[in-house]
Order: sequence, then structure tokens, then C-alpha cells
Amino acid sequence: MMAMFRSFVSATQFRHHHQHQQQSEAAAAAAGDSLESQFSCPICLEVYHKPVSIASCAHTFCGECLQPCLQVSSPLCPLCRMPFDPKKVDRSSNVEKQLSSCKAPCRGCSKKVTLVKMRSHISSCAKVQEQMANCPKFVPVVPTSQPIPSNIPNRSTFVCPYCGARNLDQQELVKHCLENHRSDPNRVVCPVCAAMPWGDPSYKSSNFLQHLLHRHKFSYDTFVDYSIDEEAALQAALALSLAEN
Repeated sequence: MMAMFRSFVSATQFRHHHQHQQQSEAAAAAAGDSLESQFSCPICLEVYHKPVSIASCAHTFCGECLQPCLQVSSPLCPLCRMPFDPKKVDRSSNVEKQLSSCKAPCRGCSKKVTLVKMRSHISSCAKVQEQMANCPKFVPVVPTSQPIPSNIPNRSTFVCPYCGARNLDQQELVKHCLENHRSDPNRVVCPVCAAMPWGDPSYKSSNFLQHLLHRHKFSYDTFVDYSIDEEAALQAALALSLAEN
């Protein structure tokens, strides 16, 4: 009886010790993950490589990751969007020292590695490579099997009736014609009206620029009801045209 009791106590102690060891390992791994994330670049999400800090907001990035931001005339911090002086971006020696002194477990083999060597270790760690190989692959959206109708009119972008410039929305068309065709005497068909259900693709406006400025200040999508009868729409358009003239 005593032997059975001792055996039961030993088994319980072993189980508790094993559970405690697992909890300790999990806590250590979590601490390592937390440490690695603490020293990860917000852009590439990897441990800093040659870290630099922005003086005005003190945010730190890999030197190479921040380079594209330094190529523009008025750079913004990628993290907080605060404007900064590209001449006031300095090498972060304090972060470099911490990278050299702090260790964290590898996410694959759990070997403790100094953070400054973590990138090179991960690139050669077989466990990490295996994990990456088993990650779900990105699958693009499968195209619809339904055929796309070919007769849908384009009422979003238009072609300049003077020079053939393409992909102009209504505001861009107005701007383009004012800048490039203000003194063009040719009578042309309004591409916006021609795209509408009631439009006449053969009607040439006598003063296309004035027509644009009076009729197409706003997008047709905001006030044209395509569900109404075409004849009624045509009459409404003619009435509006007469009122403008």
C-alpha cells in the first residue's frame, strides 16, 4: 500500500514538474517572440538591419527600408506620417548595441541567437525553411466563369473629340479641352452625351467648350436616371439645353 502511495506521489510530482517545464518553455518562447518583435522594423517586419532613427519622431527603421522615403522632396515618417528632415536621420547606435547584446529563440529550431545575427540564422535554419514551405500559398481571386458583356457602354472615361486623347473622366475632359482646344473652331460630338442612353452620336455641338462648362460640371451618374424612358430623357435634355441657350 505504501509503495503504491509513493508511486502515485512520484507520478504526480513528475506530471507537475513536466507541466511546469512546458509552461516555462512557453513563457520563454513568448518572451523571445516579444523581444524579437520589439526590435523589428515596422516596414519589413524583420529584426533591424543597420537601424536608423528619425530625429523628429524617434521612430526606427532598417536603413535600407527607409531609403525610398528619403528620395522624395517632403518625406513623411512611414509609421506616424509626420514630416521630417531627411538630413536628420541618424544611425541608431543605441539599438545596434541592444541587438548585439540581446538573445531570442529562433522561431524554427528554438536555438537562442543574438538579435544582430537573427536574420542570417533564419535564412539558413532548416526548421524555418520547412515552416515557410508549409505556409498556405497565396491564391489570387479566381476569375468569374460568366462571360463579360461586350456591349456595356463606358460612361466613366471619354475620348477627346478634338485630338483623340483617351481615358479622360468628365472633369479631366473639361480641363483638357480648355487647356488644349480653347480656340479650335471644329464642330465636334460631345463624347459624354453620346455615351448616354438618350445621346445622339452624330450631333455636333456648335460651341463644344461652352457645352462642356454648362452641361458637364458634375458627373452624370449623380443625376441621370437610366431607368426612365429614353424619349422622356431626351425631352428633358432638350429642355435643359434650350434653357441654357
